[in-house]
Amino acid sequence: MPAPLLSPQDFACPAIRLSGPVDQSMYLHFKDGLASAPGDGLVVIEISTLGGDPEIARMMGEDVRFHSEIRPAQRLVFLGKTAVYSAGVTFMGFFARENRYLTRGTRVMIHERIITRDIHLQGPLSTCIAPLKAALNEIESSIAIQNEGFSNLVLGSTISLEEVLQRAPENWYLEANEAADLGLVAAIL
Repeated sequence: MPAPLLSPQDFACPAIRLSGPVDQSMYLHFKDGLASAPGDGLVVIEISTLGGDPEIARMMGEDVRFHSEIRPAQRLVFLGKTAVYSAGVTFMGFFARENRYLTRGTRVMIHERIITRDIHLQGPLSTCIAPLKAALNEIESSIAIQNEGFSNLVLGSTISLEEVLQRAPENWYLEANEAADLGLVAAIL
């Protein structure tokens, strides 16, 4: 049975307020807020971010998933304000669609993970293969992790994974109403 749709009044006092880059500092603030949040009832997690470290976003998301499983009386709800870009979208994907909300005018940006790497090859040819294989393994693993996040994001929406994979390389920007129309979020406040 789906969770009831929330009203603007339910978001008057978010338990956890996050803004800025998704980084170690945000993670520590998030963990402190989660630890002091009520053990049952509604817990709103508000975020505005231009992005950051996708692995920290995944750690925060795993905390949401874990807490949702061990505290079924607690309803963790995502509220995106003004900008939910990149790692913010990764974090949003860990919430059930019925627990995702955006404020009016919020922009969401979905893109592929980015890598910057120089590979220096020097020495006998047979020793040059390992660093190339290591870089390829890293890229393939990162793509798999990225696509798991995209799959979570589109679950229950009208967007297919294939569409996200097609649009993400070009930085896909969605306005809040468009995100709601596509079923990425439960509602706009």
